[in-house]
Amino acid sequence: MNTLKQLIEGKPKILASVAPDQSVLLALEVMAKYDVGALLVIDGKRLAGVFSERDYARKVILQGKASKTTKVSEVMSGKVFYVTQESSVEECMAIMTEKHIRHLPVLDDKKNVIGVVSIGDVVKETIRHQQFIIGQMEKYISG
Repeated sequence: MNTLKQLIEGKPKILASVAPDQSVLLALEVMAKYDVGALLVIDGKRLAGVFSERDYARKVILQGKASKTTKVSEVMSGKVFYVTQESSVEECMAIMTEKHIRHLPVLDDKKNVIGVVSIGDVVKETIRHQQFIIGQMEKYISG
């Protein structure tokens, strides 16, 4: 199975992000521009949180807040679970399942964000690895 580092290196280099003081409307525009379901919230160089479609639905729409005037910092998930590039895909899956989250920032040893993995990335890599194993077994059996 590919390492998390390999998985991150295979993704686009652009990290979709917003600052905590930006509006939810701007965050939604960035999400639409990059076709992503979550954004990193970066305060200077520090990872301050994650803003997701779920945050928007539950903390803006259902509470009757206005997207134009609500700041991302008011509705983002401030408790951020993350992994390092040394983490395994299996570890990502376990964290995502246990914490009910769909996106995990990937940090380097200096706590700088180097990427994001989504549940889709993890599932695709798991399927790719399983197909590889099945192919190897078929070669062995027909061998």
